[in-house]
Amino acid sequence: MAQKSILITGCSSGIGHDAAHGLAARGWRVFATCRQEADCERLRAAGLESFALDYADEASIGAAVDEALSRTGGTLDALYNNGAFGCPGAVEDLPRGALREIFETNFFGVHDLTNRVIPVMRAQGHGRIVNCSSVLGLVPMKWRAAYVSTKYALEGLTDTLRLEMRDTPIKVILIEPGPVTSKIRVNSIPHFEKWIDWQASPRAQQYRDSLLKRLYESRGPDAFELPPSAVTKKLAHALDSPRPRARYYVTTPTYVMGALRRLLPTSALDWVIAKG
Repeated sequence: MAQKSILITGCSSGIGHDAAHGLAARGWRVFATCRQEADCERLRAAGLESFALDYADEASIGAAVDEALSRTGGTLDALYNNGAFGCPGAVEDLPRGALREIFETNFFGVHDLTNRVIPVMRAQGHGRIVNCSSVLGLVPMKWRAAYVSTKYALEGLTDTLRLEMRDTPIKVILIEPGPVTSKIRVNSIPHFEKWIDWQASPRAQQYRDSLLKRLYESRGPDAFELPPSAVTKKLAHALDSPRPRARYYVTTPTYVMGALRRLLPTSALDWVIAKG
């Protein structure tokens, strides 16, 4: 059988980095994309095929798809939409530009890339589209409104696409990790500093007591945090199973919150989340 190919986004670190190496070890031909060329060079030095893909840049998305297809002769077996970032801050402190910027990457770029790949998968008669959501695509948490909003939107887009693809050989799947070791918190700091004027906020003291400590202090792993290999394991199942599930939960908090969302009234679920 011919080697199966997959394009993965956000491979500079964390979940994407582990997925790229993990699937390559499982025999996949991996196109490990990153926003920055320096990260691509590092991945190439590690033996992976890597080139740039920036979700916020339509030309970059088109060029990355063209590059992948040129290397395979026009086919692509799977797409893993993993790349995303956070912009912490209270809802009332989020300017319009902050939401516009995060949606360009976490949502619009994912949609653009997916729509460029679907015709390829239709033509070849098979394909898997796996979107990396989050426990925060199931339930909200304070200070994370921008990220939560993009993941709620991604959940809706993916669920609708899955329904629409039922009459095609293309499988559409969500992976929903909870706390996983990554650099997303550190990587969110520049976006927080760019957009959130926390000192002018009526919640300034809450920022000092809570969010600033979480962003800037090294506090060790979160409760129930798992390594990114836990996500790769579920990704491999989603790609290899003849009948993949619509959703794959990763980490205990995702299982717990998924169950509580179904069982509890909203007021009770709010109480549980607010208690942390």
